Order: sequence, then C-alpha cells, then structure tokens
Amino acid sequence: MRMQPLAPAAMAAPAESARMWAFAFTPRMFLLLAAGFLVLVPAWIDHRAAYGLLAWDALVFVLWAADARRLPAPGELQLHRRWPEPLAIGRRTAVDLAIENQSQTFVRAWLTDNLSGALRRDLPEVEVTVPSAGTASGQYFVDPHERGDLPVARLSVRYRTAWGLAERWAAAPLDQHVRVYPDLREARHQSMYLVRSRQVAIEKRRDRATGLGRDFESLRDYRQGDEIRDICWSATSRRAKIVTKVYQPERSQAVWIIVDGGRLLRARVEHQTKLDCMVNAALALTQVALTAGDRVALLTYGRSVYQRIAPDRGPQHLRRIVEALATVPAHPAEADHAGAAASVLASQKQRALIVWLTDVAETAGVPDVIESASRLSPRHAVVFAVMGQPEMTALAAAAPAALADSYRMLAAQETLERRDGLLRGLRQRGVMALEVSPRDLTPALVDQYLRVKERSLV
Repeated sequence: MRMQPLAPAAMAAPAESARMWAFAFTPRMFLLLAAGFLVLVPAWIDHRAAYGLLAWDALVFVLWAADARRLPAPGELQLHRRWPEPLAIGRRTAVDLAIENQSQTFVRAWLTDNLSGALRRDLPEVEVTVPSAGTASGQYFVDPHERGDLPVARLSVRYRTAWGLAERWAAAPLDQHVRVYPDLREARHQSMYLVRSRQVAIEKRRDRATGLGRDFESLRDYRQGDEIRDICWSATSRRAKIVTKVYQPERSQAVWIIVDGGRLLRARVEHQTKLDCMVNAALALTQVALTAGDRVALLTYGRSVYQRIAPDRGPQHLRRIVEALATVPAHPAEADHAGAAASVLASQKQRALIVWLTDVAETAGVPDVIESASRLSPRHAVVFAVMGQPEMTALAAAAPAALADSYRMLAAQETLERRDGLLRGLRQRGVMALEVSPRDLTPALVDQYLRVKERSLV
C-alpha cells in the first residue's frame, strides 16, 4: 500500500467576494484627486475656475468606475496553495502560492495567506503580475516553532488592472490543518552516523574487543589474537588454512522509546521546549535502530498514555512513529510515570532496551519517575535520559556579587547536587542514566544505543 506524502495537501479554489462592498480606491486614485487642487490656484483670481475642480473630480470618478468594471469577477480567479515539502520544527520551508486568471484582463495581485502564529509571526504577502488567461506564482517561507496540527485559514487577494485606479478584494476558502513534524533531517543524518559507527566497530573486532554480539556476520582468515572458539573448523578443512568467524551485534531486538509529555517538559531551552528536543532525539534514535535491524516501539504519555505502538519495523511502521511523535502534547500537570512503566512491563515480556526521555522534578522525596525507572531495570536494559540545565550550572558556578546572589548560588548548587545524587542512585541500580545538554542529546542517545549493542546488554 502506497503511503501518503508527509507534505500537506495542495489546495485550490476559486476566489469569492470578501465583503458586501469589495472595491477600494488606490493611492494612484488619491493622487489624481489631489492633482485637481491645482485648479484652485487660478480660482483666487476667477471664482469660476473652481468649477474646473468639480469637473476634474467627476472625470476621475468616472475613470475609477470604468476601471472597477474592467476588474475580473472573483470567480474568474483561481487561487492555489502548495507545500513542496513536509513541515518540520525549526526548519525553514517554502510555500508556493499561485493565481490563475481566467479573464481577458491583465491584473496585478497581492496574495495574503492567513497562517497560525506558530508557523510565521507575520502574515506573508506575495505580489504577482498575472497576464490575461494566464497564471503567475510566488513564494514565501515559514519557520515553524511548534509541532502538531496547526490551522491555515483562507487565502486573501487584492488586485488591480493596469490602470491602477480601482482595487478589488476577494478570498478563496483554502482552510486546512497542516502537520508540523519533528526534525526529519536530523534523523537521516544520524542514520549516516550509524554507518560510520559500524565501520569503527569492524576495526574494534580486529582488535578482538570483548563483549561483542554473537550474530554471525562473515568469515575471514585467522589473525593473531582471535579466540579459538571463533574458528570455523569446517571452512578451515575446506580451505586448508585457519578461518575465523566474525560476529555482529544481535539484530531484531525490541527497543522501546518512552517520551514524557508532562509539565516539566514544557520548559524552553535554546528557542524550543524540552519536549521538542526529546521528540527530535526520539525520531533520530528510531531511524538509527530501524536501520540497525531492530524492532522499535513507542510510548508517549502525560496524565495518561497518549500513544502506544508495539515493536515492529519497516517504512509503514516508521511512518506511524513519525505521526505519533508529531502530535505529542505537553500536559500542564505532572505525568503519570508509574502508569507508563506499568504499561511497558505489561506489553514487553522479553528483555528489551528501554530508552526513557524525561526530566526529574525537584521534590523533597524521591521522584516518582526515578522509582518507575528502577522497576524496569531488573527485567530490561534501561537508558534514562534527562536534559541538563545550563542556566542552573552557570548560576551555581557564578561568583556572588551580593548577599541575595549568594543565596541563589547555594540553592543552585544544592539543586544540582540533589539531581546528581538521584542519577547516581539510578546507576547503582543498573540504569544507564544520562544528563546531557539539549544540543548533545541526540548524539548521546545514539552513542549509548551503539554501546549497548556492542556490549550485548539486551
């Protein structure tokens, strides 16, 4: 079955009158009216010259009415909106607008798209010149800073003829919702990183690093330092020389990615929320794990489980994960970590790799997410990833200039020490706890995943 493209659907519709009175005067019209006041100069000498002003204004209004009649009816203009590529958070993307003129009159048009503020902070306006019975197009750019489904309203147009005296307003009902995805390019980049890492892993095998996987990969000539148990005796007898088996990390293992959508992930770091950073990292890790041959599962949650996708692989499975990650909301309340852990334990009976993307609340007791991660570690290999707090670290290291600054510095140091203690306790229970900066989150997760595969911890 052919999958639908990720890019939003193209839209087209004939224009409709924007309001009951859809005509307006242009700046050129006002200039012509203002030029008539020059007639008032001789009116100081002869008052009858003032009638020339009235005659001039009447002529200008007649020309305006004639120009308004020459304007095409809204239904003779077909408006188009096209999205050439998918929308991804933090990626500048082009949007194509086009107008098809079915009349016999040349028009100059200004197209204004009514967008959500999460796509672009101002309303874009595209100016085009459309020949009679012809088509013209233009382009503007959006820079999405929120994931999910965002509204795009009607496409407005105002247009004039070559005379430029009258202007008409119209709009086409091109209302739609467009989906903004996580950073798709970063996921592809990390897939290439996996290929390079495999080449490094081959070099490590030549040095006989311990703890490698036991899935058979190929045969090669024996080298000094190879283990006796890896010799392939049947191939050795056929070739009359010693041949060694080469192994690769196990494939087709289950990798669960848990994404926390609770209140702590609503905080903004480096121009985006923590949740957006973790969603981008989750997508990159998904693509890397699928490329490595593993089966990937996803669980997103807040006060309840939002999405639970069972382990699988393939292009359609990747598409389901991408769609699920694009719509993970950030809940204003504390997330139900215990419920998420219970859902994974109930769904995954065999040993698997669990990658939990979350944050740790600053509470007096042990946070619920720490306890929940500890429940998973006896049965599964758990990677517990939280995002570092660079502002807190800088505050803890700053030299206080006043007494109030000293209190803030001590509070920051106490917070960081408590956080380090919680993560250290997780490591003592066998959980691979990571605390990295937002910029390093994706590479750190991919490195940890490859390390788990190399050491056959699943």
